[in-house]
Amino acid sequence: MKKEIIRVEPLSTYLERWKAPTSVVVRHGNTIYVSGLPPFDPETGEVAEVGIERQTELILDQLKLCLGAAGTSLENVLKCTVYCTSVEVFAVVNGIYTRYFPEDPPARVFVCVPAWPGKFDIEIDCIAAV
Repeated sequence: MKKEIIRVEPLSTYLERWKAPTSVVVRHGNTIYVSGLPPFDPETGEVAEVGIERQTELILDQLKLCLGAAGTSLENVLKCTVYCTSVEVFAVVNGIYTRYFPEDPPARVFVCVPAWPGKFDIEIDCIAAV
């Protein structure tokens, strides 16, 4: 079975500006893999220089868009990995995350990272079923 690259606009174009050698969404069979992305401002396509609350909302909205483009939804997410520059925002991120996954949340890992190649504090990737 061959993998399928799914373009998700405008996110695929935003990511290309970063010259990142990655696909936004990859499908293999009935499994969807969504790349971690910075919190892109949907109006400008630039990384949004906003607080962690808004960054988290933007990223989870981007995940929702990606999953929809792949024919699935947040309800079918199996696992997320949250990459964040500070454990101090764990409770804040959890509060927003819970709004997007109110029931039967997916498996999750929260990983602290030292920095990103841009002015943002969080990325979230996921694996979902179709």
